[in-house]
Amino acid sequence: MTEELLTPEAVRERAGVLFELAERDALPGWRLHAQRMAPTADFVAQVIRENYPSLEVPFHARWRHFPPGRWEALRATLPPEQHGPAAFDLAIISVLLDAGAGMGWRWRDSDGRVFSRSEGLAAASLAMFAAGAFGAPGRADGATLAGISAGTLAAGFQVTSENSLVGLEGRAALLRRLGTAMPRPGALFGMLAAQNPLPARNILIAVLKHLGPIWPGRISRDGVNLGDTWAHPSIPGDGLIPFHKLSQWLSYSLVEPLQAAGVAVVDLDTLTGLPEYRNGGLFFDMGVIALRDPDDAGREHAADAPLIVAWRALTVALLDRLAPLVRARLGVSAADFPLARMLEGGSWSAGRRLAAAARPDGGPPLRVTSDGTVF
Repeated sequence: MTEELLTPEAVRERAGVLFELAERDALPGWRLHAQRMAPTADFVAQVIRENYPSLEVPFHARWRHFPPGRWEALRATLPPEQHGPAAFDLAIISVLLDAGAGMGWRWRDSDGRVFSRSEGLAAASLAMFAAGAFGAPGRADGATLAGISAGTLAAGFQVTSENSLVGLEGRAALLRRLGTAMPRPGALFGMLAAQNPLPARNILIAVLKHLGPIWPGRISRDGVNLGDTWAHPSIPGDGLIPFHKLSQWLSYSLVEPLQAAGVAVVDLDTLTGLPEYRNGGLFFDMGVIALRDPDDAGREHAADAPLIVAWRALTVALLDRLAPLVRARLGVSAADFPLARMLEGGSWSAGRRLAAAARPDGGPPLRVTSDGTVF
């Protein structure tokens, strides 16, 4: 049972349980308005065409957030045999640091450009990686990560009393646990590259196996930390529903370095959509889902609140249902346009655009207390 929860199939299956309740108007906290899916698909298809007129959409991955050319310039300074492991070092660290930054945080590049949110977190983590903050320049090692402090991250992320970053200590603790768990994060590259072809689900399972000990202690079974797994009273049996959002985001981000090394990554759609506030906000702001109690929009919610757990489950299930509708509007096949392309093109961008129009700070529709390791 424990191993089952550490799979993408469990994410999809258990999210489906809550979605079926919503279809019967029996899900506490939420109502589903399925008729709003068609206009949502129209809007997402429109955003994809605007973002990628050729429809050559890359995968939803951390690589989209780095300033153009920066990683490529750093990679060119490394021996070819280190390209894959270094890419894994960077992707793993940068993704783990990618939980929501808060609406006010900014990071200024050496050339004066200012970044925020995911792009800011990516640019800052790449600059720290290039400078050797996580080991040597262009390399991470466990000993350095195991000793990293919130102060080190604060300096790298330019945090001040006027430029606060949500969950700073949680992020530092996550990297310390990563350093304890793995002598070098990039060693995972060799383990996965030895499988060719490589099913995408195997990437996630490997990430959950090797990085599982780093997650904050929430729910454990049989001595195994289940990470981004939560309880919901409407889930039968053990009552648990896994999401593994950061782990799946990381898995998507590891595909390209593997492909660059000649590894055929197959069955990408085994991985699910990401249950975070941009995708979830898309369905909220388009009216596909609505709160039973509108006052919940003004309240602060814990990440383990049933309302938030259900919101994330609905996001996973609705992304699966949105994908074929968007493909039909674009005239593309599932083989040519997997879920990872729709997320990038796509639903994440559409969610951000709607948030900017709906709320002054462009933030999520629901306020969730974050420790820097969930959203």
